[in-house]
Amino acid sequence: MVNIVVGLSEAPLIPGAIDVQLAEPCDSGARVVFCGQARDEGGVVDSLFVEHFPSMTEASLRTICEQAAKNWPVNRIVLVHRIGHVGAGDDLVQVGVSADHRQQAFLACTFIMDYLKTQAPFWKKEIGVEGEHWVEAKTSDAEAAERWKKVSQDEEHER
Repeated sequence: MVNIVVGLSEAPLIPGAIDVQLAEPCDSGARVVFCGQARDEGGVVDSLFVEHFPSMTEASLRTICEQAAKNWPVNRIVLVHRIGHVGAGDDLVQVGVSADHRQQAFLACTFIMDYLKTQAPFWKKEIGVEGEHWVEAKTSDAEAAERWKKVSQDEEHER
């Protein structure tokens, strides 16, 4: 059974915290941790404000992690996302995956991030020297998530 932990935090994320959660028990041969930071976009963004849909967000994050666990044999997944005000340079999201082998951990972590960018109910507003504006969805994020549909279909055929 895969151990999945998801969370939302208004407080700054602690570097290395999810790596510690993945390390025990030491039954995995690989740990992959991804930390996504709020960018300053060349010095014009001071912070982000991240809004979410409270009754759906954690369930959506859990569903994404469960789908990753169906596609690859992983042992643990930890996903924490910031909400509220996030300063430029601060971690916005941390994702960690442990598995018996590195390939599964890397693939599952990449899948989670690609789906998070397109499926999770978050909205980001950039705040900076030029005022405030909502961040638009990127075509490249949708394309990255789309490539995983074939992986999921292939997995279904193998079962």
